Amino acid sequence: MTPLSAAPYTQKMAVTATISALIIDDEQLAREELKYLLEDTGGVEVLAEGANGIEAVELIREYQPDVVFLDVQMPGLDGFAVLKKLIEHKDRLPQIIFATAFDQYAVRAFDVNAIDYLLKPFDKHRLMQALERARLRLLETSQAEGGLRGEVGLDSLLRLIEQQQTPRHQSAKIVLEAHSRLLLADQKDICFAAIEDGVISVVTPTQEGHSKCRTLEELLELLDPNMFWRAHRSFVVNINHIKEVVPWFKSSYQLRMDDKKQTEIPVSRAQTKRLRELFKL
Repeated sequence: MTPLSAAPYTQKMAVTATISALIIDDEQLAREELKYLLEDTGGVEVLAEGANGIEAVELIREYQPDVVFLDVQMPGLDGFAVLKKLIEHKDRLPQIIFATAFDQYAVRAFDVNAIDYLLKPFDKHRLMQALERARLRLLETSQAEGGLRGEVGLDSLLRLIEQQQTPRHQSAKIVLEAHSRLLLADQKDICFAAIEDGVISVVTPTQEGHSKCRTLEELLELLDPNMFWRAHRSFVVNINHIKEVVPWFKSSYQLRMDDKKQTEIPVSRAQTKRLRELFKL
């Protein structure tokens, strides 16, 4: 969580040139790119940045921004779960602009009343369009109480979000390709998956193969989120197959898995907080 400056929320910001904003994304490069574009565009004050859904909730409550640029896919709480948590606690909702690498989330974003969405990598012209939509929405709601809450009943919005979060991992097995054979691996047996040079390797205690998925995000769509965690941008781990948490350099950690090689997997700095939450470190 990287606080930059504090500014109290006020609806009158909607009619001024400056919009207060938060950037929430688990990828540092994406946060830096978006912050650069916002500074280059002008008229937006970035109050703080966050790297996951838990930080998103904390920062939104603390800074009460006009707009939040919210990544859809994040560890712990995804973008939809962040909104759900805020609504359940009756927090004031800012205007939401979802950020995603997948066009499939566009309709889902609008279903939960986000004002817009941005595809990665970000485009400056598209960003300016989203900001104009945000300014218009702020002007329209400047006399109303509650932003998004004023436009959609909380019960209706909660139902929409819950529909978006309906698990899509119906199959308990994952198809792996190994030595020109197609193998079926039970999800519970998968130790971890890793991506290198665009190829995803999936490892179990007894076998190793390649997934047909093109990205780890795509693979995660098939996996049970209660078991699998994106510990690093290149690794997804099954938390039930972590054998040891190894303290590492400068308060970082590595995970020693229970596969035959006892593979050690790095935990990114953005995921350190999630690791501590998982194992009460």
